[in-house]
Amino acid sequence: MSELLEIGMPKLSDSMEEATVLAWLKQPGDRVKRGEPLVEVETDKATVVYEAEADGVLEELVVAEGETAQLGALIARLRVDEARARAAAPARPAAAAREDGGVELREAIRQALDEELERDERVIFFGEDVAIAGGVFAVTPGLQEKYGPSRVFDTPISELAMSGAAYGAAITGLRPVLEIMFGDFLALSMDMLINQATKYWFLSGGGRSCPLVIRSVVGAGGRFGAIHSQMPVSWLMGVTGLKLVAPATPADAKGLLKAAIRDENPVIFFEHKRLYSVKGDVDGEVVELGKANVVREGKDLTLVSAMKGVHDCLAAADELAGHGVEVEVIDLRTLRPLDTETVLGSLAKTNRVAVVEEGPLTGGWAGEVLALVMEHGLGDVDDAWRITTPNAPIPYSPPLEDAFLPGPERIVREVLQRR
Repeated sequence: MSELLEIGMPKLSDSMEEATVLAWLKQPGDRVKRGEPLVEVETDKATVVYEAEADGVLEELVVAEGETAQLGALIARLRVDEARARAAAPARPAAAAREDGGVELREAIRQALDEELERDERVIFFGEDVAIAGGVFAVTPGLQEKYGPSRVFDTPISELAMSGAAYGAAITGLRPVLEIMFGDFLALSMDMLINQATKYWFLSGGGRSCPLVIRSVVGAGGRFGAIHSQMPVSWLMGVTGLKLVAPATPADAKGLLKAAIRDENPVIFFEHKRLYSVKGDVDGEVVELGKANVVREGKDLTLVSAMKGVHDCLAAADELAGHGVEVEVIDLRTLRPLDTETVLGSLAKTNRVAVVEEGPLTGGWAGEVLALVMEHGLGDVDDAWRITTPNAPIPYSPPLEDAFLPGPERIVREVLQRR
C-alpha cells in the first residue's frame, strides 16, 4: 500500500518565519530517492538545497517556484509506501537502527554528540540553527531539548564570532563543539583557528591545551553551487597543531567524532553532505585518530581516498574486478595526520597507487600522499598518480557537476588506460 507524505517548508530557526522556493529539482511524476536533492529554497540567511525524506514518486507541488511560504507549511506531497512513510517522519531525538538495517551517518553523528554531552558536562555544542531547528541537514534534532540551552544553543550568523567563542570556551575549561554550516565559510574562522587555537599549546610551553572541535559540511554533488560545495581540506593541510578528520561510514563518523571531542587540541571534522543518508552498522567504539582502514583487499592496485571518494573507489573496484583487476581500497579516515604506514604496506603488495581526491589537483592532499609514497616507498612504485577535480570552480549544472567530480566511471577509465 502507498500513502502521501506531506513535505513542509523546512523549519530553520525560531528567528525566521518564511522562505521562498527558488527551484524544484524534481517534477510531479518523477521518482525520488531518499537523500536526493529535491528543492532549492532561499531564506534571509542562505540559499539551501533540501533532500527528499523518503523514496517515492513526487505527487504534487503545492508551492510553485518563486512563491513564499511560512516555515512548516505544506509545499509538496510525495507518494511512498506505508512503511517508508513512517520511517520518514520528522527526525527523532532517540538513537535507533532503521527497519531495513543500519543507522544513517547523520544519526551516527547525533549519537556521538549525545553520548559525549552526557559523558562529560564540559562538552557544549553550538552553531547556526543547530539547536531549535536541529541543523539544516537534520543532524542534531532533540539535543537542546535534552541538555538545555546552556549546553546546546543557536548563534548569530558570524563564523568569526562563533570561532572566537569556541576558542575562549576551550581555553577556560570547556570542550566546545562548533558547527560551521558549510565548510566554504571556514575561511571566516581562519584567524581564530590558525593564529590562536592551534598555537595555544605551543605558546603555553606545552602547559595548556585547546580542546575544540569544528564540524563542517563539505563536498559537491548536491547542486549547491560554487560557494557551498567546496572541499577546504587543502586550505588547512599545512597548519601545524590541527587534526583533519574525514569519515566515510556511519561507524567511523561516530567513533571518530567521539575521539575528536576527547582530543586535547583543535580538530576539524568534515562531513560530506552526500553521505548523510548512507547507512551502516554502528557501535560505541571510539576510533583512533590518524589510523587508516583497508576496506577492500587486492593485489593489483591500491586506491587511496576519503569520505565519498571511498564509496566511489569501492564501486570502481567492483567493476574493475570484472576486467581482472583486483583493487585494494584504503580509507584514510584522517587527513592530518596521514597514516603513511598503511599506505606503504599496501603499496609494497600492489606496486601501483592512485589517490582519489574530491578537490583541486593543485595543492591538494592527494599530492601530499604521493610525496610521502615517493619519499618512503620509491622502491615499490611501478606507477602512481592522482585522480582529482579540475582547477576550476564547481559547476551548478547537474551534468557539469557530475562530470567535474572524480566518480567511479573516471576511476575505472583511468585505471584501465594505465594497465
